[in-house]
Amino acid sequence: MTPVLRLVVCAALAASVSAIPALANTTKAKDCGYQSDVVAAVQAARVARVGERKVPAHLKDAEWPEKYNAVIPLVTPWVYGMKMSEVKSADLAGAWKELCLSQ
Repeated sequence: MTPVLRLVVCAALAASVSAIPALANTTKAKDCGYQSDVVAAVQAARVARVGERKVPAHLKDAEWPEKYNAVIPLVTPWVYGMKMSEVKSADLAGAWKELCLSQ
């Protein structure tokens, strides 16, 4: 993972954790799993060419608890700011989960 990508992931993770205090009540592994699910869904939406503004509506029937929907607006600009070739080839959810668990 490039240093810039790592910095962006860390910043987004810090923002998501501070934006959702209720997440502190869940176990870390479960919390990181749900966060990485959100990242994977946003990445899949980007690959499917869903418009950036339409991502929240596109993910409205997601399989994670509703409180994790607050992560969507934090992750979406990060994923949509990448080149499509990076989005298609990178394991963004895996990188997110790894960094989340290491915090």
